This record gives sequence, structure tokens and C-alpha cells, in this order.
Amino acid sequence: MIRVDLDVMMAMRRISLNELSQKVGITPANLSILKNNRAKAIRFSTLDAICDVLNCRVEDILVHEEEETK
Repeated sequence: MIRVDLDVMMAMRRISLNELSQKVGITPANLSILKNNRAKAIRFSTLDAICDVLNCRVEDILVHEEEETK
């Protein structure tokens, strides 16, 4: 499973959802979906823009976790 730690990076960079959405060029609603781990996909261009604005690497935002077996 892929976990999105965008909220952590945003807090570290002290940037709001609205400010990041304006700088990246996506709606606050779509950014919120990503931030809250509800996204099914992300475009590489969007991920690249987020990393540029937050001055971070992809692995600072996306984390691969092993799924628990039931």
C-alpha cells in the first residue's frame, strides 16, 4: 500500500493547502483528496510540481507500506 505523507511535508514547510494548490495548479479539493490518502492515482507532472514547490523528494511524500495480512 502507498501512503501519502503530504500533510507532514506541508507542516514542515509551513505551507497551507490553498497556497500549495495555487502554486501547483490543482484545485484545493483535489489536493485534499491526495493529502487525506483517498487518491487512486496521481500524475507525474503533479507529483513533480508538488516536490518542486515543497523542495522535497518523492520519497518524502510517498511511502510504501506492507499490507497487513488478514
